Amino acid sequence: MLTDTRFRLERATVAVKVVHSKRTAFTVPAGAIVKVLPDPADNQELVTVLWGEHKLQMFAVDVDVRGTEIKDPETEHGQLRKTATG
Repeated sequence: MLTDTRFRLERATVAVKVVHSKRTAFTVPAGAIVKVLPDPADNQELVTVLWGEHKLQMFAVDVDVRGTEIKDPETEHGQLRKTATG
């Protein structure tokens, strides 16, 4: 299961966000780091992720195929600094 893992997306990926009780398509850009959250409403096809302050739902296969798992939190912070500085 992907729960409590972090992924850096290699390609832009569509997610769904609930805004004012409506599901809205939302594009998460390449390079974004998402954390898969535990969510009892998730199933094998959809997972809930946190990207910054955005809580989104994504297809689990998209996260798995389009993302690279970040196993070391220090690596994540290094990638964030590198991305921010160019």
